[in-house]
Amino acid sequence: MTSADMTTAEPGVGTAAPRRVAPRKKRGNSIPVGIVGWIVGIVFFFPVLWMVLTSFKTEAQAYTNTPSLIFSPTLSQYKTVFSSGIWPYVANSAFATIVSTILVLLLATPCAFALSLRPVRKTRDVLFFFISTKMLPVVAAIIPIYIAARDLHMLDNIFTLVILYTAMNLPIAVWMMRSFFLEVPGELLEAAEMDGAPLRRTVTEVILPVVAPGLAATALICCIFAWNEFFFAVNLTATQAATVPVFLVGFISSEGLYFAQLAAAATVATLPVILAGWVAQRQLVRGLSFGAIK
Repeated sequence: MTSADMTTAEPGVGTAAPRRVAPRKKRGNSIPVGIVGWIVGIVFFFPVLWMVLTSFKTEAQAYTNTPSLIFSPTLSQYKTVFSSGIWPYVANSAFATIVSTILVLLLATPCAFALSLRPVRKTRDVLFFFISTKMLPVVAAIIPIYIAARDLHMLDNIFTLVILYTAMNLPIAVWMMRSFFLEVPGELLEAAEMDGAPLRRTVTEVILPVVAPGLAATALICCIFAWNEFFFAVNLTATQAATVPVFLVGFISSEGLYFAQLAAAATVATLPVILAGWVAQRQLVRGLSFGAIK
C-alpha cells in the first residue's frame, strides 16, 4: 500500500483514527466569584464564631456595649453549664433524634421506592398530600396534640417526641429519597429481575447501595431538624423528657439574660450536629449532588 493509499484509507484494523480533542471552553475569571463566596461564607459563619468567642468571656465582658475582641479567655461558663445538669437533656435529645431518624428511614425508603421505581396511581396526589402536611403551622395543631397526649398519659414522655419528630420529618424524607431513587438506572432492576432475584433482595443488595449517599444526606437532615426542634419539646415536656433546646431557655430568667453562659450552652448543643456533619461530609456531599451530574 502506497503512502497515498494510506492517507485515503478509512480507519480500521491496523490503522488508528486520529483523536480529536475538543477545545476546552475558556472559563471566566473565578477570582471575583471566589471573593464573593468567601464574603458570603464569612457573613453566615460570623454569628457562630461570635457565639464561640462569647462563650469564653465573663458575663461582664459579654455585656459591654463595645464588643471586645481582645480578652482573657475563661472556661468558667462551660463549668457552669456542665454542673447545671445538661446531660439528661442531651440524652433525651440524642434518644429522640436517633430513634426518630431510624423510623423515618424505615418508613420513607419503601414509600419513596414505591413512588419512583414502582410508581402507583396518582403519584402526584400522594406526593402533594405528604408535602401539604408541612404547610400546616405547628401552633395550629399543638392544642389537639396536647389534648391527645394528655388523655393518653404521654405528656413529658420521650416517646411522644419520637412519634412527633418522625411525623415531622417523614414528608421531607420521602421527597428526598424519591429524588434519589429516580436517578437509579432502570437497567439494574431489569438485570436483577432477569437473574430471578426477589424484590426484597433487589432493594437491599442492588438499590440501597446505589442510593447510600442519599440515605446519609436524608438521615443527617432529619437529625438536624429533630435535634433543633423546640416548639413540641417546650410545650409537651416538663422535667423527664425535656431536650437541649428547652435547657437553653433556662438561661433566660427574670434576673436577665446570661449571654456568656447561654453562648457556652449553645456551643455545647451545636457540637453533636457539627461532628455528625463532619463525619458524614463525604456522603452528605455525594447525596446532595446525587443526579446533578449525568
